[in-house]
Amino acid sequence: QVQVAESGGGLVQAGGSLRLSCAASGRTFSSYTMGWFRQAPGKEREFVATIGWSGGRDAYAGSVKGRFIISRDNAKNTVYLQMNSLKSEDTAVYYCAASTTWMSANPSNYDYWGQGTQVTVSS
Repeated sequence: QVQVAESGGGLVQAGGSLRLSCAASGRTFSSYTMGWFRQAPGKEREFVATIGWSGGRDAYAGSVKGRFIISRDNAKNTVYLQMNSLKSEDTAVYYCAASTTWMSANPSNYDYWGQGTQVTVSS
């Protein structure tokens, strides 16, 4: 079992950058695929990015590809989401999640979720 907690959200101007962090508990962190999802008001939760166990593989939603970078540090039990060139449509609550399924974009395949961190991009 693993617990995750996000941090690093905030208010940023369009075109700016933010880095989200997700700290996980548990000795088996490196055996989980990690993912980032987001949910805007009135919309369903959507996939943002996922990263494999060792960090050697990653995948992104088309809307963020080329702007966001997911990474992980298994020694620190932490996964990151570097968000660059932010747009107003990136405004959402961002969630970190852990999964035993390999690099899924489906939120139903993720077993453990954080409480989320708010990202607001002003235009």
